[in-house]
Amino acid sequence: MAYKNQQHFIDTLEKEGELLRIKSYVDPKLEIAEITDRMSKQPGGGKALLFENTGYAFPVLMNAYGSERRMCMALGVNHLNDVAKEIEGLFRLLSAPKEGILDKLKLLPRLGQFASWMPVVKIGRGECQEIVMSEPDITKLPVITCWPKDGGPFVTLPIIHTKDPNTRTRNVGMYRMQVFGPTLTGMHWHKHKVSAKHFSEYKKLNKRMPVAVALGGDPVYAYSATAPLPENVDEYMLAGFLRKKKIELVKCITQPEIEVPVDADFIIEGYVDPNEELIWEGPFGDHTGYYSLPDWYPRFHITAITHKKNPVYPATIVGIPPQEDAWLGKATERIFLAPIKMTLVPEIVDMEMPVEGVFHNLVIAKIKKDYAGQGQKVMNAMWGAGQMMFNKILVLIDGEIKIRHYEGLAKYVFKNLNPATDIYFSQGPMDVLDHSCSKLGFGGKMCIDGTFKFPEEQDESYELRAASCEFEEIFLIEKFPEIKAVNTSLLKKEIPCLIISVEKNRKGHIKELHEQLSTLKELEGVKMILYVEHTVDANDLSTALWRFCNNLDPKRDHHLYRQPTHNSQLITHNSYSACMGFDGTRKTKEFDDFHRNWPNIILADDATIIAVDKKWNELGIGAFIPSPSLKFKSQQYGEEAVVS
Repeated sequence: MAYKNQQHFIDTLEKEGELLRIKSYVDPKLEIAEITDRMSKQPGGGKALLFENTGYAFPVLMNAYGSERRMCMALGVNHLNDVAKEIEGLFRLLSAPKEGILDKLKLLPRLGQFASWMPVVKIGRGECQEIVMSEPDITKLPVITCWPKDGGPFVTLPIIHTKDPNTRTRNVGMYRMQVFGPTLTGMHWHKHKVSAKHFSEYKKLNKRMPVAVALGGDPVYAYSATAPLPENVDEYMLAGFLRKKKIELVKCITQPEIEVPVDADFIIEGYVDPNEELIWEGPFGDHTGYYSLPDWYPRFHITAITHKKNPVYPATIVGIPPQEDAWLGKATERIFLAPIKMTLVPEIVDMEMPVEGVFHNLVIAKIKKDYAGQGQKVMNAMWGAGQMMFNKILVLIDGEIKIRHYEGLAKYVFKNLNPATDIYFSQGPMDVLDHSCSKLGFGGKMCIDGTFKFPEEQDESYELRAASCEFEEIFLIEKFPEIKAVNTSLLKKEIPCLIISVEKNRKGHIKELHEQLSTLKELEGVKMILYVEHTVDANDLSTALWRFCNNLDPKRDHHLYRQPTHNSQLITHNSYSACMGFDGTRKTKEFDDFHRNWPNIILADDATIIAVDKKWNELGIGAFIPSPSLKFKSQQYGEEAVVS
């Protein structure tokens, strides 16, 4: 379905009971974010929110993509899998043998459809240029400040347009923009991004780089800007495919080299000068649930701001999951399964990115396994596939296990897992937002091969025993005072894994503790222990996994302990048992020789929580919802944790 514009989408959301209007005044500085955070963490993602009284001339739309239903509505489908099935059908048609003229003629209708999806540039001005600001001033837009330690207000749903100066190939991406003044923002594109490559090419040519930012329009634009497409594929072709109608573009007024969607609500035109000094940008409360630390990024100089009549300013917040961005990620997981399957990993059956893994950190892949070593083959292929290069933990399964039935999946993985031989470690590029890496954008990753093992993959020198679940949490706490909590719930479900909250107090502490625990008779048969910070409740499984995945560099932070087994009458050769420990605690210079700053988790401040509590009944959005930040107040570190 093609929406005429963002207002059409808003009207549709409201008609379907998916939108709440807030007519009382809400401050774009922190309050909008706090209300949205409370709503987005409701079952099913809550509702979209339209803040009509912001103190500015424009309303603010939040949480528009924040549920599976609204994500499907944005893409014009009943189910996210519908898009994947259509893409798979196209791939099969195009790759099938063409033996005769009739086979080739069958392609013509599809080729005609391809042409109908290609964007087209219109002559003249568009709806997005109905109003031209006499003096461009981004501070007249209700740009929200999301979190108390953010460097300032940030544009969070910008659809950013750049072009390669040599090939003129367009890229449409989404990179946050910190507002520094009426005509100045940062341009936060990471070194791995296509726009950063365009920037490098302009620097070689000693030329200013034209940039244009669209806000609003058909909701499919924002999704397409986040999609992990190959560099030579136009994001607006994907958008045209999704909406089944080509995107109409119009040339910018002050940056005519760049074209933007006709139906956008706002257009911000400008340039980046590669010869200019970079600007210190950040911190920013990011999708990992932690603040991303400040760094140097290009300056974006605004030359024009235009908008349609009666525009709505779209925004989003990211932070401790679940948030709205989880549903954008879910769409990518479903839509790009078919291309990965048909071009890179033909044995892949399904893929899942649990919300606790915040996209790249944790990916589960189900494969059809036919031979020994196939798991390693899939591992290498996936780590070489576009943005999958940022994946930190890859878990592989096969068989009839349902990938979204996490308990059954974990049982299957651990049944097949030899912790000494079936966990593979590597190093490579990582998301620059990953704070656990010892070096920015480069760190460790691992693959846990939980597939059925062929004889060639088995190591008979290891004896795998069933784990005991007879001991109580208090046993370990009394024996080891640094242990503050123990989650034994997985053991009771026949999953030989413990989660332990521990307070480190010396170098090598986790390795030493892991060796001591692994020798205990009560822990015999436990294959894996996950260590988290003492401030984290090990028995809150979702939170513990989120913190663990964020704080782990698998190659640096793993400790395998193996020991001979002596009490088996049946084994005549040397036999060993093994337990893998992973240190998912905070890393410091003092105890871990870690020399980067360690960020804090993202929480609302007390003043904002109190202000929103007081005005809740005026909002007209239902029963009172307490701040999600209250749960995590005891898990913050000191202020120095977010200072660069």
